[in-house]
Order: sequence, then structure tokens, then C-alpha cells
Amino acid sequence: MKKQGVGHATGKIILMGEHAVVYGEPAIAFPFKGTGVTCTFAPATTSSLTSSHYEGKLSDAPSELRLIQQLTQTLQQDFGQKNFHLTIESTIPSARGMGSSAAVAVAVTRAFFDWIDEVLPKERLLHYVNYAENIAHGNPSGIDAATTSGDQPIYFEKGKAFNSFPLNIDAYLIVADTGIKGRTREAVDAVKELCRTQPQKTNELIRHLGSLTRQAKEAITTNQPHLLGRVMTAAHHDLSELTVSNQSLDAFVELACRHGALGAKLTGGGRGGCFLVLCQDAAAAALIQSKLKNAGVRETWMQGLGVYEHV
Repeated sequence: MKKQGVGHATGKIILMGEHAVVYGEPAIAFPFKGTGVTCTFAPATTSSLTSSHYEGKLSDAPSELRLIQQLTQTLQQDFGQKNFHLTIESTIPSARGMGSSAAVAVAVTRAFFDWIDEVLPKERLLHYVNYAENIAHGNPSGIDAATTSGDQPIYFEKGKAFNSFPLNIDAYLIVADTGIKGRTREAVDAVKELCRTQPQKTNELIRHLGSLTRQAKEAITTNQPHLLGRVMTAAHHDLSELTVSNQSLDAFVELACRHGALGAKLTGGGRGGCFLVLCQDAAAAALIQSKLKNAGVRETWMQGLGVYEHV
């Protein structure tokens, strides 16, 4: 056993296909390295936790941290380890559709295996992360676990296996938080009601979102950032037609495009939460970040894509 073990995981975003994926269309999820979680295990006399939400004995932690309690307890039981001190440092906002709980589970598991100096195959990692996600969400799709533990975009359709594909697009991506909590359930119910009351128009929008997602995959694999930007903005307009957006999201997307973004759209459940902005280069991204913050966006994060990921 090492003196300490360290594990890391990224956040995630839904790049394309939210809501339409419920109706059989494809979607793309994206590991977002602009946010992340780092966990550290070290020996201790009593199992304890240091995090932004709680500091103290793990047994006394509040109920919202039961994922960490039960995951670490299971890891201890499986490997016969004694008490520990776990430190969690995260820049992933919770309840924003960025995979916070899955990323924590990935980082905790990686840190634990690093601490006990054991090899961690991907299948074993996903076993523990999906166990933790079941605690957090009841019946997770596995998308968050696969995305936060990987390094490539994932293309998925309901009832089919996830497929990763190469990240090959030279651009920068901003994720921005409106500061308004998303209303996923409300948005899902609204789309369902539109399917009932306006079936032809709603089905056309959903099919079009699927087509845009396929174009986005093509744009990413063939390094066409302008095409990706166009389909992102078109997807936002479709989602707005489906009443998934709100006035703030529409205004921020329009502001970003007005100041030189290649494209922009909401991400996740909608009616609040976060949105995405695709930029040609770092200078354009920095300018748009500044404009968004001046307009009232709570927080922004940026990731270089393609060749810029390694600069």
C-alpha cells in the first residue's frame, strides 16, 4: 500500500441530442476536461472525509453523501482495507447535468486502487461506478459513468451499445452556467405533452434533432468546426421550439453568436442549467467568456478540443 493514492475524473456534457434521445434519436456525450474531480486516500485512525460539502467522520456525513459512504465501504470490504482519510476536490457543479456524481465515483475508485497499488481494468472501474450511480440515481443509463471515465465523445442511441469516436476538431468549447437550476422533469413532461397535442410538428423537430446530431458527429470526425457550430445553433432553435429552453438561455445563446461564436446551444435538461459555446480559437473564447460574465452568467469553463487539447 502507498502512503496515499490519487485519482482523477473529468466532467461531462451532452453535446447534442438531449430530449430527442428519449424518442430513439442519437445523442453525443462529451468528456469535459474544463471541470474535474481529484480524490486522495491516505491512512487514518478513523475513516473521514474532507470536501466542500462536509468535513468530518464519514459515518456522520449527511445523507446526500451516501454514494461516497457506500462506495468506500464496498471497496474496503472487497479489499480488506482499514480506515482512511478521503479528500475530494471538485470543480464540477452539482445538479447542472455535468456528471458530478459519476465523476466523484470514478475519481474515488481510481484513488482507492492507486492507494492499494492494484491495477484497475476499465470493466472493474465501471462496475464500481455503476454501483455508485445506482445509489445516486436509482437506474442510471451508464452514459455518465462511461463519459467521465473516458477521453472520447460517445455516440449513443436508446437500447444500443455506446460507441466512442475520435475527437478531431480544432476549436474551443465553453460551458457556461446560467445560475438557474435546470428543470429537467418539467421539460421532459412538456415535450411529451407536445407529442400528444402537436404530433406532426413535434415529431419533425425530434427527427431534425437526430439529423443534426449525425451531422455533428461527422463534423467532429472530419474537423469541420464551422459545421459543428451551425448544427449546434440549429439544435438550440429546435429545442426552443420544443419549449425546452427559456428566455435566459435564448438570450445568452444569441449574445454568444453575436460576438463571434461558431455556434451555441443549451445542454442537458433545459429551462435553466448550462449552455455550450463553440469558438474558433482561444482569443475568441476569452472574449465571449468576458461578454457572458458581464451579462450575468454565473460561471464559465473552457476546454480546447482537437489539437488544442494538447497545447
